[in-house]
Amino acid sequence: MSEPTVDLLAPRTVHLVRRYSASPSRVFRCLTDPEELVRWFPEQIEGSIAVNTRSTLVFPDERKWWDVTVLDRERRFSFRWPWLPDDSYETTVMIELEPAGYGTLLTLTDGPFDLRVPGVLEAFAHASESWGEALANLRGFVDFSVELRPRRYRGYSSP
Repeated sequence: MSEPTVDLLAPRTVHLVRRYSASPSRVFRCLTDPEELVRWFPEQIEGSIAVNTRSTLVFPDERKWWDVTVLDRERRFSFRWPWLPDDSYETTVMIELEPAGYGTLLTLTDGPFDLRVPGVLEAFAHASESWGEALANLRGFVDFSVELRPRRYRGYSSP
């Protein structure tokens, strides 16, 4: 009997599941309210978070647009955004929330990442790492009211 073959270049998807102590309504608000979102994800949002709108997320080292495609109150939030520096490759992020006891089960998928496209393997690796970090930051904020991101002190230079 022969071993099954695996297509190493088949499209990949980042798939993460996390449990939060906060309610689905609280987690949804942290994902979709600009004042809450900037406490754990980007430093700033230029534009709004509304279906069929494009806005820009401002991070310490980059600016990234996103197109919100789904806002299903307390259940689903989805958007498209680019991964390559020239914006030539986009993925769709879907975040689904479901009640889990007194808390929330969050499922995030981002993809597909077609590894045959130049630069997409690196984008997939970056997405895997950065989504894990982002969801940890979300947990710190939503469950413990703690900001886990490194602080950036503006206007101060060390000696």
